[in-house]
Amino acid sequence: MTALTEDMADALRRRIDELEQQLKSSAAENARLGDERREALERQAATTEILKVMAASPSDVQPVFDAIAANANRLIGGFSTAVLRYIDGAAHLAAFTPTDPAGDRVLQASFPVPFAQFPAYELVADGAAAQLPDTELEPAARDIARARGFRSMLFVPLMSEGAAIGVIIATRRTTGAFGEHHVRLLQTFADQAVIALSNVSLFNTTREALERQTATADILKVIAASPADVTPVFQAISDSAKALIGGHSSTVTRVIDGMLHLTAFTTDNEAGNADLLSSFPASLSSSGIHSRVATSGRYASRSDMQNEPDLTDAMKELARTRGYRSILVVPMLRDGVAIGTIAVTRPEAGQFPDKAINLLKTFADQAVIAVENTRLFNEVQDRTRELARSLDDLRAAQDRLIQTEKLASLGQLTAGIAHEIKNPLNFVNNFASLSAELTSELDGVLAPAPLPDDVRSEVDELTGLLKDNLDKVVQHGRRADSIVKNMLLHSREGGGEHRLSDINALVEESLNLAYHGARAETPRFDVTLKHELDPAAGQAEVFPQEITRVLLNLISNGFYAMAKRTSQAGGDFEPTLSAATHDRGSHVEIRIRDNGTGIPPEVKEKMFNPFFTTKPAGEGTGLGLSISHDIIVKQHGGTLDIETEPGEFTEFKIVLPRKSNFSDKDSG
Repeated sequence: MTALTEDMADALRRRIDELEQQLKSSAAENARLGDERREALERQAATTEILKVMAASPSDVQPVFDAIAANANRLIGGFSTAVLRYIDGAAHLAAFTPTDPAGDRVLQASFPVPFAQFPAYELVADGAAAQLPDTELEPAARDIARARGFRSMLFVPLMSEGAAIGVIIATRRTTGAFGEHHVRLLQTFADQAVIALSNVSLFNTTREALERQTATADILKVIAASPADVTPVFQAISDSAKALIGGHSSTVTRVIDGMLHLTAFTTDNEAGNADLLSSFPASLSSSGIHSRVATSGRYASRSDMQNEPDLTDAMKELARTRGYRSILVVPMLRDGVAIGTIAVTRPEAGQFPDKAINLLKTFADQAVIAVENTRLFNEVQDRTRELARSLDDLRAAQDRLIQTEKLASLGQLTAGIAHEIKNPLNFVNNFASLSAELTSELDGVLAPAPLPDDVRSEVDELTGLLKDNLDKVVQHGRRADSIVKNMLLHSREGGGEHRLSDINALVEESLNLAYHGARAETPRFDVTLKHELDPAAGQAEVFPQEITRVLLNLISNGFYAMAKRTSQAGGDFEPTLSAATHDRGSHVEIRIRDNGTGIPPEVKEKMFNPFFTTKPAGEGTGLGLSISHDIIVKQHGGTLDIETEPGEFTEFKIVLPRKSNFSDKDSG
């Protein structure tokens, strides 16, 4: 019984030991699972945080790199973590977790470093992670490890499309290999860094494309809004070039008469504007980069305006004054020939990327389009104005031709009527005069005849009335005869030859004819004549006989007005008539001025109406000024104006075109 009890006790103890071992194993497993769960949660939280940073910073990868370095270092429990990017054959420090200031300065001073001097580049070039458990065993890492204070390193590459574009390096103070979960964690962060780089690149590429498209659209709007002036387009191109290429300044020049002229510019350095303005216009043969590009038709650039060997002191000084270190200039080409240049500068040295060159070439093409559009627009406008002038001239010539034909037809009609009236009018005038003479003879015959006083008184009264009536018939007949003569004078067909005539000679001749005609009609007629003839008046295409007729009419009217004022003023008035000519470029001006009685406003409004006259019966027909107006305005395409002051003066101003569209054929 005792032996049985002991066996049972031993079995129970063994079972208890087994249970204790199971409990210990379960606790360890639970602890392991808890650690893994905690690490997973931490990785998830870090990933979420990095994704938030990526979402908040779509155009800048730096905050993402900073978050990756900080989270990786915290989760690995490392000494420090750095993110490096591969750019132009060298490793560049993109982000790191700081330690002590001295060690941080050593790290920053170590980059950028060429691939040849950076063993980690080849170490992880195949895409697999690599470790350095003890930096003392690797001479290439020993110095920086000692300066920074770490002993082990983990390298995980940033892989994009099978190529390494960077690396994440984690370090610890202790020696030994990193755990597999740490490697996986760092690889997750490396993948996120690559995604961030791709997103930023895509975002920036899209934004740049949108900015270029917007700038192009804006420039096209300016081109459409300014078809006649290219200056606003050049200024818009200059502004866009500076903004999109990240430039310090931009300039646009044009080739005009073998010289480069500055047409637009934009700058951040106002102090350098005076030097820029003083540099233009520049000769195409000068050594400046603008002139070389305009001459060669190929773009050119300077990557460092202070250190390139062929730069002159003046070029360096100009760059220093204006504040730029690099410059890119492209030509504006039309049919392979440069008609100008576009340039952009930057404050830092370095080559311009291809996208900047292509963008500036696009702007240059737009500038050429704007120049061509403006040229074509202005040519069309000039041609339109020329055609409009030709149309106006043609209409004027047509109007004058029609007027001449009307005048000719009216002249023929008037001449026919005048001839028909002439014969009966001559009969009336002749028989009225004869009847007056017969009445006088009748008085003579009846004088010796014995007649009662009352009969003789009645006979004398009747013969007196008959004489008065016959005198009135003769007076009005003479006036009618004068009207008929004037109608015949003004109805002559044509106006003679249409040719170049000396205007001063026509005025001089008309003045002399009118004066001597007035003296022949009125011997006591006296007037002072003044000649103010401009030697530059020259010649004009006119009908000289018609112009002479107009001048004779105006001068005769002046003589009449001065004679009337002389009779009113007595001996205190000195009649004066002046004739003047003036050169008016494409026109010539003639002025006839008298100091006679002047013309009242109510008369001035009607004086060019046919048959309107203020002269007494028998002294005027009312046709002279009307015909004169038609000759000057309708036949010659000129103007006839009048200035007058009642009781003071009257001045007629004639303006004639020097060259008329009215040809000899038109007058024929």
